[in-house]
Amino acid sequence: MPFKFLWPQSRRPRRKALTKKLYAAFSVIFLLCCGCAENPLTGKSTLALVPNSHLLPLAFEQYKTFLDESTVIADTEEAGMVFQVGQKIAAAAQKWLESEGYPHYLQDYKWEYRLINDNDISAWCMPGGKIAVYTGILPVTQSEDGLAVVMGHEVAHALLNHGQQRMSASVLRQLGALALGAVTDSQLIMGAYGIGSALFGTQPFSRKHESESDRYGLILMAIAGYNPDEAVPFWERMDEMSGGSPPEFLSTHPSHKTRIKDLRNWVPEAKQKASRISK
Repeated sequence: MPFKFLWPQSRRPRRKALTKKLYAAFSVIFLLCCGCAENPLTGKSTLALVPNSHLLPLAFEQYKTFLDESTVIADTEEAGMVFQVGQKIAAAAQKWLESEGYPHYLQDYKWEYRLINDNDISAWCMPGGKIAVYTGILPVTQSEDGLAVVMGHEVAHALLNHGQQRMSASVLRQLGALALGAVTDSQLIMGAYGIGSALFGTQPFSRKHESESDRYGLILMAIAGYNPDEAVPFWERMDEMSGGSPPEFLSTHPSHKTRIKDLRNWVPEAKQKASRISK
């Protein structure tokens, strides 16, 4: 008589749970295999589960809504400086990409540079080139070169498709939670997954993006004709005005001291790259 193994009644797997688990696992594998793109500046393959054809229109609409709900400053010397630095950085980006053989990479970008009346020490760039600089950061930048440090960093985020990568990582985290939820309903385990994915996934991922933008932002500002040496005193002022930074492993950003050390090391590279591209 052939041997047959029978699951004990109490240990038979639940089909629905296994189906959900397998679906989530195959979805992750499929997305990882198909949802990648190579960035022309880094030469690295990155997550691209959310296409720019979807992401950019969404970013443009959110930027418009933000401007409608904010106090935008225009026709001042500071607003003019934001616009001027923005144009130079955007031109530097185009020049750099042309030198790498990607003259049409930015064809869907719609550059916009706005100064916002807000005391937060902040600036950002949405996917597709939508930039906002808050008045609160101007006492830290102090000069056009200091502002170029900030805007070069923010434009680098857009060129490196960090927004796309973060949205893609969010999709993967949700699929991971789905797969875990298919095999357990323990709130303790699900909570541990949430904390672990933040400490060992989201936050290191974000810190890597910030460091990349620091490095490539230096190159952008140097190509645009600004002095990358100004990045170090800018971050020294930032450290002094903010009273330091939280422990790095708990933060989405590198510590100020780490940034200052790295920027010192990257300045020669930025100057060399700018000199080569400008020839």
